[in-house]
Amino acid sequence: MKSPEIHGVYGTPPAELATVPTGAVQFSPLSPGSQVLEKLQGTLASLVMLAPPGTIERRHALAAALRALQPGGELIVLAPKDKGGARLAGELAAFGVEVNEISKRHHRICTATRPEKLNGINEALEDGAPRILPDLGLWSQPGVFAFDRMDPGTRLLIDTLPVPTGSGADFGCGIGFLARAVLMAPTVTALTLIDIDRRAVECAEHNIVYPRARFLWADIRKGGAVPAGLDFVVTNPPFHDGGAEDRALGRAFIEEAAASLRKGGSLWLVANRHLPYEEALRRSFARVRLVVEQGGYKIYEAVR
Repeated sequence: MKSPEIHGVYGTPPAELATVPTGAVQFSPLSPGSQVLEKLQGTLASLVMLAPPGTIERRHALAAALRALQPGGELIVLAPKDKGGARLAGELAAFGVEVNEISKRHHRICTATRPEKLNGINEALEDGAPRILPDLGLWSQPGVFAFDRMDPGTRLLIDTLPVPTGSGADFGCGIGFLARAVLMAPTVTALTLIDIDRRAVECAEHNIVYPRARFLWADIRKGGAVPAGLDFVVTNPPFHDGGAEDRALGRAFIEEAAASLRKGGSLWLVANRHLPYEEALRRSFARVRLVVEQGGYKIYEAVR
């Protein structure tokens, strides 16, 4: 008996621009619970991809997609013109693929059939793979937030944070810069690291060897993932989703922190100066104070 065809989807392509087959398997590392595209070779009958904006990350994803497809399998990949879409056709052609390209609603949409032979796939996969950053001595991967440096806001929070005590969580942990600093305090009994990006969580697992650390690949906005009764939460919340500014992300982190903390527990949050989180903080916490405003960032302590 012939095995059923497997179809895939990467990210959330706009429904008006591309049709995703019913039952398609999700492969985006930003979708908790999704499958890992890099593990497949010659398996998928088709894949629809909303390509990521970063050049190295995008070429890596395209290479993984082409390798995962059966010869003759269909790839539909799209991206906004100003976020990599204008480069898609050329990048696919460099892999030895014939491309049909159209423009629609400020996107470029490329359709291609996987040939028997592909060019340059291994190099693109290696360029975008996890690696140890020599300057930092830490694991990271292109596509992860601030993948090759410590974000200045995180650095400011590390320098400002008092010695934490008890059980806490790091919301949006990235590769673990902030968590490493927190766990240096022997007074911290447990720390849960949470991020929506599978790659970040996997890198953090390499970078943090403290047995007091626990790792969760989860979307904080959906609730239910964070332990209750925490003594503290630290966070440098994201404010972009799909390349566009989304202030609701930070507000969701604030609300979930309040729900996770015990009475008297504290949230330490760093944000870009222009982000208006004050109202959300005051709505969710009993006491809020601006601790530092420096270098384009501000740090708040909020006590439940």
